[in-house]
Amino acid sequence: MRKYLTTLCLLIACTTYAQRGKIGVIDLEYTLKTDPKTTDGVKTAWDDVHTMATLQGIVNRKSPNLYVFLVKNGYADLDRYWWNKYRVKGGWLNKYDTVVYKDVVDVIKAYHGKIKGAVIYDPQVPATSNVASSIAGIDELIAVRYDTSPNSLYSRIITGGPKVPVIVNLIKNDGSSMFTGTGNIPGTERRSSGSAKNDAYLWFLEKYMKPGRCNTKYGAYYIDQQWMQGPTITNRNHHTLTNHDFFVSRKGFFFDLSPWSDEAATDDPTQKPGTDLNTLKELLLTAYNQNKGKDYAYLGGFPPWAYKYTKHAKGKHEDVETEWQYAKIISAYNAFKDADAIGYGAQANSSFWQHYPLKKEYKQDWVTKTDLQKRGYLAADGKVDFKGRNFMIFYVGDYDAASWVMQTTPTLWDDPERGKVPMMWCISPVLAERVPMAIEYRRLSASPKDYFAAADNGAGYLMPGMLQAPRPISGLPDGLDAWAEHNKPYYKQWGLSITGFIIDGAGPGLNQKGLDTYAQFSPNGIVPQKTPLTLLHGNMPVIRADADINQGDPAEAARNVVDRVKHRKVPFHWFRNILKSPGWYVKVVEEVKKLDPSIELLDAPTFFELYRTYLKENPDAAAGKIN
Repeated sequence: MRKYLTTLCLLIACTTYAQRGKIGVIDLEYTLKTDPKTTDGVKTAWDDVHTMATLQGIVNRKSPNLYVFLVKNGYADLDRYWWNKYRVKGGWLNKYDTVVYKDVVDVIKAYHGKIKGAVIYDPQVPATSNVASSIAGIDELIAVRYDTSPNSLYSRIITGGPKVPVIVNLIKNDGSSMFTGTGNIPGTERRSSGSAKNDAYLWFLEKYMKPGRCNTKYGAYYIDQQWMQGPTITNRNHHTLTNHDFFVSRKGFFFDLSPWSDEAATDDPTQKPGTDLNTLKELLLTAYNQNKGKDYAYLGGFPPWAYKYTKHAKGKHEDVETEWQYAKIISAYNAFKDADAIGYGAQANSSFWQHYPLKKEYKQDWVTKTDLQKRGYLAADGKVDFKGRNFMIFYVGDYDAASWVMQTTPTLWDDPERGKVPMMWCISPVLAERVPMAIEYRRLSASPKDYFAAADNGAGYLMPGMLQAPRPISGLPDGLDAWAEHNKPYYKQWGLSITGFIIDGAGPGLNQKGLDTYAQFSPNGIVPQKTPLTLLHGNMPVIRADADINQGDPAEAARNVVDRVKHRKVPFHWFRNILKSPGWYVKVVEEVKKLDPSIELLDAPTFFELYRTYLKENPDAAAGKIN
């Protein structure tokens, strides 16, 4: 009795803390240090984080209540970095009190009153872990893997401890699998797909998506519990379970499906080839219909290429090929990705940071012709004064993923060399949904030489040619008008007028209406892959994307820049770089000057305004006749 009363008092006290607006904090870094060679080590690494992520999504839905420490990359302790930045005097979190929890069970007890129970998933059918995350957000439940061993999280919180009630069970009462890939899909009149994996997703489709219980404006493509079979394939945090919290908070749908029709999914080799793809299309079509073709579905995540669906997992396809195939498919259904790709893909606490207050607008100035004349770029007659120079610009990327922006801020953005040379930072403005604090911090701490443009392909990564009617794959009506309306508010809020790169990838290039669409929100320039080398579309300058310059050695990178400049037929040059430090750019510019002093790196407004002027002076270039 005394033990019961003590537990009850702890539960009441902790719940009271949470309800008073104090922030609960727990350090989950121990899950990165468990022994991945032992069953218990892998279980702890997966179970504790998954359950906490779903709890976070629920309790942070309306206000910031629960924060975790977990994500690291090298020496960068990311969650502490952001926490400490906003805990300082005058910071957003400065006036909040905190309650520090030492154990996952204690956190669940503390927030017990904010959840309705648990959804239990099947360790024998990996897809059920994603289905559980979907249900968790919709029904306000925590996701817990079924495991009756004495030290499991299931035993500590379901059959023991707080004894959280089971509301939804994705496994039979006797512990056998609910989804078997035979007969009818349980609880529906629908025949099985022949795959237990796909039946789990189709069950969710019938029970939750089609009845309108799910928020189809948000989806999440993250690896299912098959991660437990290879926890050391890449970074330990790449179960990406910490990424779930935001999409749980938005009541979105989760999936992990192959985009290929020419082979069985590598994690489900007995399925009929294309079964995964058919399920993916059905999920996306349902989302499209419920969004009425007007709202774009925001899909977090990325194909888990190191684990599945590529040659790494004995499939047929390369990594980028798989990335583009997935992008092509989702684009056909009015969806885009926030591309949490492997390497920097882990992201924690987005359900917490989503409440960070932003300004209505973050304006950026554009260059004037008077400025250009004073700086010696325009002659008195208003024509470009080259003086024998070639002009270049770097696409500073890739920042089309919230996780990549969050993780690289302390290592790349905070580099003391930033501000020494012009840099066009290309960041997708839609990432402010998940990391608003990071986007604003970069904007407010920018130097005069830092300028911001949109990353591929605007406010979200998709292939815009797949929005153009007639649309391959889906056959849906043209989606360009909806894409323009989606982008406009993001570009306006963040003062953007350039789209620094457009990945046409495996899709068609932009047609006339596609170019018209970008001109509505990106009037000062776009850089597609599948257009003529030069083009002036109305008043919007278009320059075709050129080479990636990603060599680690600045001298080698500079040699490649100079070589490309020699072979191009116009005096304007665009180069893409991926996760390079400001110090690297400084050294590359120094090396380029040694090799060819005529090549000059420009800031983005100067580059694109001069380029527009050049196009107006050269009718063939403006008409796209130079290749």
